[in-house]
Amino acid sequence: MKARVHITLKSGVLDPQGKAIAQALGNLGFGDVHGVRQGKYIELELADTDREAAAERVESMCQKLLANTVIENYRIDLDD
Repeated sequence: MKARVHITLKSGVLDPQGKAIAQALGNLGFGDVHGVRQGKYIELELADTDREAAAERVESMCQKLLANTVIENYRIDLDD
């Protein structure tokens, strides 16, 4: 089973990297791009065959290590 974890900063949290990307895009002629936010994408190959158990394990991984839940949100997608 494959898990895909998308991690983004919560609304209201400053995103200096996103701001730098937006500025660089503007300098490259893409000035119509506004509100850039950057995040993380993590793929996990799991030995689990039970979807519910896999979801619980990945949730635990996010809570304990993969995401800083104080300033980040995350979304988990599972594929068999």
